[in-house]
Amino acid sequence: MTPQLEIQIIAVIVAVACSIPGVFLVLRKMAMMSDAITHTILLGIVGAYFIVFDLSSPLLIMGAAVVGLLTVYLVELLNSTKLLSEDSAIGVVFPLLFSIAIIIVSKYASSVHLDTDSVLLGELAFAPFNRMVIGGVDIGAKAIYSMGTVLLINLVLVIVFFKELKLATFDKGLAAVLGFSPILIHYGLMTSVSVTAVGAFEAVGSILVIAFMVGPPISAYLITDDLKKMIILSAFIGAVNAIIGYQFADLLDVSIAGCMATFTGISFMLIFIFAPKRGMITIIRRRKYQEIDFAAKTMLFHVYNHEGDENEYIENGIVSISNHLNWQKDFLERIVIKLKSDNFIVETNGIFKLTEEGREYANKSYEEIIAE
Repeated sequence: MTPQLEIQIIAVIVAVACSIPGVFLVLRKMAMMSDAITHTILLGIVGAYFIVFDLSSPLLIMGAAVVGLLTVYLVELLNSTKLLSEDSAIGVVFPLLFSIAIIIVSKYASSVHLDTDSVLLGELAFAPFNRMVIGGVDIGAKAIYSMGTVLLINLVLVIVFFKELKLATFDKGLAAVLGFSPILIHYGLMTSVSVTAVGAFEAVGSILVIAFMVGPPISAYLITDDLKKMIILSAFIGAVNAIIGYQFADLLDVSIAGCMATFTGISFMLIFIFAPKRGMITIIRRRKYQEIDFAAKTMLFHVYNHEGDENEYIENGIVSISNHLNWQKDFLERIVIKLKSDNFIVETNGIFKLTEEGREYANKSYEEIIAE
């Protein structure tokens, strides 16, 4: 297996592993919590390192998970006082814990491969150099197996606890009534986020972890409302971003993690603009249609209301109706053209009259509005 292929496999595994818990963070409106956790767990890694003095010890992951949970707890504790919003609480806790870790590293561990650049930026190009050797046999890059294990754990957790996660995400009250503990599920999810982040640190850095944990899920959210489809689509988008990002980095000879994060942003922007249901173009078209539809109904109601009235020639007059509806002449012409093409109004003796179809449509629209 070539180093280039190993890098792409690692990137795809990291993207899929991050996107799975990322879906639930996005749905819970906690996307920025991933930013806080992916930075503050450095304190847990540093603290665990000073206990075992071994960068490959599993205790580092446990330390990171504990500090990740501590971050969530402190943010929610401050937010529960109602004196701070959640983003303000994150803005207090995240720099505090992260800066403590930076001070400790710079003061006591400057000679250890635990510098802030390696944590924040990572370097995928170096990942194939860290080999997994068993019994003297090289079986591939270590990151493939470490992140593969994290991916497997995340998949098993989501498959086994899918119902609980879904209930606790969309309706905490119902989850509690049915006997599930929303708090336990919440902290279980945060533990998964912490373990995923620390597992991906060495290979890709925290910036790319955040990009993979937030970008693909919010892109998938714009495409589908189905949770299962959202998880699958999120993983697919993350994997495609990783592969395309690597190909462009190789072509331009630039940072691999930077290109992957950039393509994550580009793919989101494309989906944000062109998504069939929630894309910007679709929303603009829908609002335009609603504006025309609302104006057409308003004119129908106005004509219907003054039909046979003694002021009908003034209220429904072809020349004067724009003043009563407070519309510009060109806008009135557009609405009249639409209503005529739908055979809802006709012009008779200088006034607008409803056709039978127009009268039926006005009655039906009125009943629908009242029913709402």
